[in-house]
Amino acid sequence: MFEDDGDFTYIGKERLDTELSYKLLVGCVVPRPIAWITTLNEDGTVNAAPFSSYNYVCTSPPMLAINIATREGEPKDTALNISARKEFVVNVVNGASMEKMHQTAANFPNGDSETAALDINLLPSRVVAPPRIAGTPIQMECRLDQKVVLGRGINTLYIGEVVGFHLSSLVYDGHRLDSHRIDPVARLGGPFYSTLGEIIHKPMLQRPPGGEGWIGEKQGGAS
Repeated sequence: MFEDDGDFTYIGKERLDTELSYKLLVGCVVPRPIAWITTLNEDGTVNAAPFSSYNYVCTSPPMLAINIATREGEPKDTALNISARKEFVVNVVNGASMEKMHQTAANFPNGDSETAALDINLLPSRVVAPPRIAGTPIQMECRLDQKVVLGRGINTLYIGEVVGFHLSSLVYDGHRLDSHRIDPVARLGGPFYSTLGEIIHKPMLQRPPGGEGWIGEKQGGAS
């Protein structure tokens, strides 16, 4: 049995409304990677918006999941576009693209193109229709696999299969990705972002797919 020790604030389920839950989650789950998503609006113009409730959820095949909440009860353009066209691109935000990414988080009128308004350069995709954002070190072309409505219906999880990776030669040597050169930007709570600090190397203690970084066999460990 656990007891409060006086050094913690306990907040139980009965107090967790949407506003407080959001505030606590984005402050506790840090740092969070940012999915800068490009989609196509109904008229074919390009929408770009960042989402930090995002991660990979499957490796075979590669899949990403992005949680998109409604805004004042209405679905956001990104959600509408993914649902309609079943395609999107996740662009990895780095230090050089952070300011433009942050500006696309503003509340643009429905259907407006952030990339046109902010003069964001684009690159064509190979498999899906939405374009990629130039200047980002990695772009992942995705097709919608499924969407799952969560909780009280405010949030929907969009799960997409990555059907193509675009990896800049500045960050990928054909075998490994260089985290320093990617210079990824992460989201913190409130109005804060973060970049990489010290990177700490520790050998893998369980064999990952492909085995990279794992030293179990060298140390005589079980495979």
